Amino acid sequence: MKIIRYSDSQGHIAQAAQQADGTALVIEGDIFGEHRVTDRKAEVVKLLAPIQPVAIVCIGLNYKFHAEETKAAIPQHPVVFMKLPNVIQHPGEPILLPTHLKSDKVDYECELAVVIGKTAKNVSKADALRHVLGYTCANDVSARDWQKHGGGGQWCRGKSFDTFCPLGPVLVTADEIPNPNSLAIKTVLNGATMQDWNTNDMIFDVPTLIEFLSGSTTLMPGTVILTGTPHGVGMARTPPVFMKDGDVVSVEIEKIGTLTNPVRLEA
Repeated sequence: MKIIRYSDSQGHIAQAAQQADGTALVIEGDIFGEHRVTDRKAEVVKLLAPIQPVAIVCIGLNYKFHAEETKAAIPQHPVVFMKLPNVIQHPGEPILLPTHLKSDKVDYECELAVVIGKTAKNVSKADALRHVLGYTCANDVSARDWQKHGGGGQWCRGKSFDTFCPLGPVLVTADEIPNPNSLAIKTVLNGATMQDWNTNDMIFDVPTLIEFLSGSTTLMPGTVILTGTPHGVGMARTPPVFMKDGDVVSVEIEKIGTLTNPVRLEA
């Protein structure tokens, strides 16, 4: 099932099951618990990010060729950082380039996002995918200057500006993607393909990440895990390519769809 989150003409926010003809049927209940797809058509006035996460846990340096392009050693354990809840942006809405804490080195990163569907703690790798509700596209937008030099040696400052995590356009339930580590994934910037690879290049696959992140730690339903980005990021290019006002960036993932956002200056 492909789940969307939307607002209607009254401003009510709801979820619906997207149909093959482009319409959507209202979902009643809790998608993390008891729910059902009704026969009522959803009045989709605005498409929203398919989930409002309770936490956003991110993995860095998780593709072999990306580690090589950044001249980083292959990590022995997953490299973990966090994004704040304010970073979520909807499909079609702008990624805002910071002007108050100014950055002119804002980069794109296409990523597969995993949405935890039921409470997970000390989960085994063999059992990990049973805790997944579904998958969506993410753009782990990164201000490289703040990430590398302005954050005191950690990445959260450069990763947590407003709008720095677009999600969408749909949440595809886990039954439709039995193997999340066999998906084509790409970034297209202004019509040019910048990243074009496959999730089978992950150093730590999705079950391994869930096993590691749930170790002595409770992952609540609604937790989003960003699983890393493949090679081709802007900072590693010669010359570097960073996003600028007026750009349009898309993340495409096989079996999920395309997440597109314009790029604008922060007001």
